[in-house]
Amino acid sequence: MLEPIQRIPRYEMLLKDYLKKLSPDSPDWNDAKKSLEIISTAASHSNSAIRKMENLKKLLEIYEMLGEEEDIVNPSNELIKEGQILKLAARNTSAQERYLFL
Repeated sequence: MLEPIQRIPRYEMLLKDYLKKLSPDSPDWNDAKKSLEIISTAASHSNSAIRKMENLKKLLEIYEMLGEEEDIVNPSNELIKEGQILKLAARNTSAQERYLFL
Protein backbone atom coordinates (compact mmCIF):
# COMPACT_ATOMS: atom_id res chain seq x y z
CA MET A 1 0.00 0.00 0.00
CA LEU A 2 1.25 3.48 -0.82
CA GLU A 3 2.04 5.83 2.02
CA PRO A 4 0.08 9.11 2.02
CA ILE A 5 3.19 11.06 1.02
CA GLN A 6 3.64 8.77 -2.00
CA ARG A 7 0.06 9.14 -3.16
CA ILE A 8 0.25 12.79 -4.13
CA PRO A 9 2.98 12.34 -6.78
CA ARG A 10 1.22 9.20 -7.97
CA TYR A 11 -2.07 11.09 -8.42
CA GLU A 12 -0.21 13.81 -10.28
CA MET A 13 1.32 11.28 -12.69
CA LEU A 14 -2.04 9.57 -13.23
CA LEU A 15 -3.77 12.87 -13.97
CA LYS A 16 -1.03 13.88 -16.43
CA ASP A 17 -1.38 10.57 -18.26
CA TYR A 18 -5.16 10.88 -18.20
CA LEU A 19 -5.02 14.38 -19.70
CA LYS A 20 -2.66 13.21 -22.46
CA LYS A 21 -5.14 10.54 -23.49
CA LEU A 22 -8.25 12.66 -22.99
CA SER A 23 -9.55 14.72 -25.88
CA PRO A 24 -9.74 18.48 -25.21
CA ASP A 25 -13.32 18.29 -26.46
CA SER A 26 -14.27 15.91 -23.66
CA PRO A 27 -16.58 17.30 -20.96
CA ASP A 28 -14.15 15.94 -18.33
CA TRP A 29 -11.13 17.78 -19.72
CA ASN A 30 -11.62 21.05 -17.77
CA ASP A 31 -12.27 19.23 -14.50
CA ALA A 32 -9.23 17.01 -15.03
CA LYS A 33 -7.08 20.08 -15.81
CA LYS A 34 -8.26 21.85 -12.63
CA SER A 35 -7.63 18.68 -10.63
CA LEU A 36 -4.10 18.47 -11.99
CA GLU A 37 -3.43 22.09 -11.01
CA ILE A 38 -4.73 21.45 -7.48
CA ILE A 39 -2.75 18.24 -7.01
CA SER A 40 0.39 19.90 -8.44
CA THR A 41 0.04 22.70 -5.90
CA ALA A 42 -0.42 20.14 -3.13
CA ALA A 43 2.65 18.22 -4.31
CA SER A 44 4.73 21.39 -4.38
CA HIS A 45 3.59 22.34 -0.87
CA SER A 46 4.25 18.82 0.41
CA ASN A 47 7.75 18.72 -1.10
CA SER A 48 8.55 22.11 0.39
CA ALA A 49 7.41 21.00 3.85
CA ILE A 50 9.48 17.81 3.59
CA ARG A 51 12.59 19.80 2.63
CA LYS A 52 12.08 22.15 5.58
CA MET A 53 11.72 19.24 7.99
CA GLU A 54 14.84 17.55 6.60
CA ASN A 55 16.72 20.84 6.96
CA LEU A 56 15.62 21.23 10.60
CA LYS A 57 16.57 17.61 11.29
CA LYS A 58 20.04 18.21 9.85
CA LEU A 59 20.43 21.41 11.92
CA LEU A 60 19.46 19.45 15.03
CA GLU A 61 22.12 16.82 14.23
CA ILE A 62 24.73 19.58 13.82
CA TYR A 63 23.56 21.23 17.06
CA GLU A 64 24.02 17.95 18.94
CA MET A 65 27.37 17.31 17.25
CA LEU A 66 28.66 20.74 18.35
CA GLY A 67 27.83 19.98 21.98
CA GLU A 68 24.61 22.00 22.10
CA GLU A 69 26.56 25.18 22.84
CA GLU A 70 25.05 27.49 20.23
CA ASP A 71 21.31 27.31 19.55
CA ILE A 72 21.17 27.00 15.76
CA VAL A 73 17.90 25.08 15.50
CA ASN A 74 15.43 27.69 14.36
CA PRO A 75 12.84 27.51 11.55
CA SER A 76 14.34 30.65 10.01
CA ASN A 77 17.83 29.07 9.82
CA GLU A 78 18.69 27.08 6.73
CA LEU A 79 21.63 24.80 6.04
CA ILE A 80 22.91 25.70 2.58
CA LYS A 81 26.00 23.55 2.35
CA GLU A 82 28.49 21.70 4.49
CA GLY A 83 31.83 20.12 3.80
CA GLN A 84 35.55 19.98 4.39
CA ILE A 85 37.84 22.82 3.37
CA LEU A 86 41.56 23.44 3.61
CA LYS A 87 42.71 26.56 5.44
CA LEU A 88 46.01 27.76 4.05
CA ALA A 89 48.21 29.71 6.42
CA ALA A 90 49.70 32.81 4.80
CA ARG A 91 53.00 32.67 6.66
CA ASN A 92 54.11 29.07 6.50
CA THR A 93 51.93 27.70 3.68
CA SER A 94 50.67 24.86 5.84
CA ALA A 95 47.20 23.49 5.23
CA GLN A 96 44.75 22.72 8.01
CA GLU A 97 41.54 20.81 7.48
CA ARG A 98 38.34 22.47 8.64
CA TYR A 99 34.69 21.51 8.41
CA LEU A 100 32.45 24.34 7.27
CA PHE A 101 28.70 24.87 7.64
CA LEU A 102 26.94 27.54 5.59
